[in-house]
Amino acid sequence: MANITLHSDSQTSATSVSNIFIDEYMSDANGEFVKIYLYLLRQLNAPDAAFSISAMADKFEHTEKDIKRALSYWERMHLLRLEYDSSENLTGVCFLDTKRRPSENEDPVTVSTQETASSEYSAAVSPEESSLKPSVPEPKNYSAEDISMFRKQESVAELLFIAERYLGRILTPTDMNSILYWYDGLGFSTDLIEYLVEYCVSKGHTSIRYIEKVALAWADNHITTVEQAKLTAGLHSQLYFSVMKALGINGRSLVPAETAYIDKWRSDYGFSSEVITTACERTIQAIHQPKFEYIDSILTSWKKNHVSTLEDIARLDEAHQKKKKTAVPNTAQTSQPKNRFNNFEQRSYDYDQLEKMLLTTSAQH
Repeated sequence: MANITLHSDSQTSATSVSNIFIDEYMSDANGEFVKIYLYLLRQLNAPDAAFSISAMADKFEHTEKDIKRALSYWERMHLLRLEYDSSENLTGVCFLDTKRRPSENEDPVTVSTQETASSEYSAAVSPEESSLKPSVPEPKNYSAEDISMFRKQESVAELLFIAERYLGRILTPTDMNSILYWYDGLGFSTDLIEYLVEYCVSKGHTSIRYIEKVALAWADNHITTVEQAKLTAGLHSQLYFSVMKALGINGRSLVPAETAYIDKWRSDYGFSSEVITTACERTIQAIHQPKFEYIDSILTSWKKNHVSTLEDIARLDEAHQKKKKTAVPNTAQTSQPKNRFNNFEQRSYDYDQLEKMLLTTSAQH
């Protein structure tokens, strides 16, 4: 069969799109963000074309903030690098190599190094603050009139609109009630709520209940800015990866019930990554399977014994070993095990008396 040649008589140039972008990034992104990314690629092949945030906003009938939000999203996905001048004006957009998308345990929101994230987060939230348990206001049921009043605020109306676009659905009264609780009850800024929704959706979670759990965890940890949220998200993602590695979990992501346990150990118990992974390793040694309930029992016991470091664990192990030694019975005083020949009550005989009886009986006969 003759080879078939594919060709075109069109003089129009083409824009190349990476297969990795199509396979791994496009399906999870907001449709408007995808349009803007593709348009940027098109502009890259037309160096003489005029380009500006305002021009893009006009073309797509968006606000300039919408365009900036899309650019920031692709920067977090490590597909773009935004360049600014000393006055924080956007001066350039650099396309980065399109690489395999990080798996769920390798969060794209993670900062460049975990050491940087750890130190910056420690500076943002002091040890004294992180040890406090603030009283989080109880959820409130907002009436239709309350919701209507909130929607009159331009920032809130825009937030609800953005949330609809991220979630890909019309907000239900329950959805709006939760979002207003984060804004009014938890005191989150609209920018922080926007990042909260975007972050959860990028992880594949669109359930309002799941997003609210993340919001409450942030409130418990005094997360009040987008920068702090990014740092804590990076730390948690690294912890998830460490737990998966310690348990030998491969080929799948953690399910919400498992991440809830990890968040509990980190946020409620305050354990470090080293202590948590030590409990994971001991679980594998003991029962040879990654059972989170078993890990939880170990960490709950350590919490009751005021364990906070690996040195505390070593001291607890040493005390346990000493207790075991004192409880071992004296082997010298234990009786020998019985066998089939002496597995009954033994009798003691006076052999001299038996001999006399035998002689007497013989003499009488």
